[in-house]
Amino acid sequence: MDFSPRASSFDALSQRYGAHRYRWLVLLVLGLGAVSSLLASTSFTVAVPSLMKHFNVGQTQVQWTITGFMAAMTVGMLPTSWLLDHLGARKLFLGAIAVLAASGLAGAFATNFTLVVALRILQGATAGVLQPLTTIAVMRLFPVEEQGRATGILGFGIILAPAMAPTFGGMLLDRFGWPAIFLMNLPACVAAAVMGFYLLPLPRENTHRRFDWIGLAMLTVVSLAIVEAVASLQHSGLTSSWTLILFAVAILTLTGFIFHAKRTEHPIISLSPFAERIFTMGTLVTFAYGFGLYASTYLIPVFLQHAMHLSATAAGLALLPSGLVLAVTIPLAGRMADRHSPLLVTIAGLTMFFLSFAFFAIVAAHITYPEVVGGAILGRIGLGFILPALSIATLRPLKPEQIGQSSVVVSYVRQLGGVMGVAVSAAFVSWREAAYEGVSGGVFSAYAESFMLVAGFFLLAIIAAYFMKQNRMLGVP
Repeated sequence: MDFSPRASSFDALSQRYGAHRYRWLVLLVLGLGAVSSLLASTSFTVAVPSLMKHFNVGQTQVQWTITGFMAAMTVGMLPTSWLLDHLGARKLFLGAIAVLAASGLAGAFATNFTLVVALRILQGATAGVLQPLTTIAVMRLFPVEEQGRATGILGFGIILAPAMAPTFGGMLLDRFGWPAIFLMNLPACVAAAVMGFYLLPLPRENTHRRFDWIGLAMLTVVSLAIVEAVASLQHSGLTSSWTLILFAVAILTLTGFIFHAKRTEHPIISLSPFAERIFTMGTLVTFAYGFGLYASTYLIPVFLQHAMHLSATAAGLALLPSGLVLAVTIPLAGRMADRHSPLLVTIAGLTMFFLSFAFFAIVAAHITYPEVVGGAILGRIGLGFILPALSIATLRPLKPEQIGQSSVVVSYVRQLGGVMGVAVSAAFVSWREAAYEGVSGGVFSAYAESFMLVAGFFLLAIIAAYFMKQNRMLGVP
């Protein structure tokens, strides 16, 4: 077989496999890489008690395996566009998969907890690089009339994998111990690497623009400050000096980055896409999507165990039907986004999610288990509508050269919303529980207000989505 650069170019591979078929093969490879990174993320929560016992560490320390991964993943997304232009799809993908697999293999043989945390951070950074590649591929490779279908099919695997990961991870942990969790995504990494070597193209030409180290450093500070600030909400509260300082650092550094990006020829994140009202409002809705997805995944099982006094198994099973419905809904919603306005599909999804949490808030004091399952299904159908349509509605108005960085922004904002969704909902329900301490039914009132908080957040997202109808931002030429 000819392994010369010419034989591995995009045009040559398209001719070899057929242009239509090749687009789907590329998406399959990149989707498998995304699934590999998500397995590393979502399967690890079940290993927390085992790690605490094995390394004799407390809850606060072991949480660094989770928060460190999430923070590194958020930051790791930022240089993806530059790396893609500089290295090309094949080198970037194979390099990231190799690091992800190697760090997982090393983690399985780690002998001290510090090394475990360091390897989780490395895994997180690599996962961050892989995540935006699928969105970039959909927007660059597929025609407008197929983008919804492609996103929907891709979303099926990306949603189904993390939904099933904790179950399989728990089975592996019970049989082989915590090191097996590090190895769980290794088969997917190997398959992705082999397929990527044969199917991903070498770049037509490498771009050698200077990397924006200053911009990366500033956005890293913003990301870490926000992650630590929302984590501080749980142990220090909103009004503590440490929390306020962290939020102030994030705001000031973000302001500094905006001035830097305006004066830099090639910033790590260009501000030009924000001249489009659709993109700007779309990023706000994307943040709400991440916030709602993670907040609902946290609040519902905790509510079932803490307020309704059900078992952990029953709490987990409550979300299983909705998770399966979500995976099935996404491909259908992708086809709808091709046939109808992606914005209208997005608004429909936001409305369903709003109604599900408004329902929880209203009937929380006397809700039954089947009603929880039904409400969760309605919310997940809404999220299934949002996922394929929102990315298309947000990115479609942009120029082709803006797609790479803008896809990174969308992935980054969604991940940041998820981090804040868990932390804010956990801190809010704890605050309201303390306020209702000693009051009959106070715990139900605390959760009702927490559900209404999430519902109110999505109501604001519906308003932001409505303003996506107008394109250019006011005052921007």
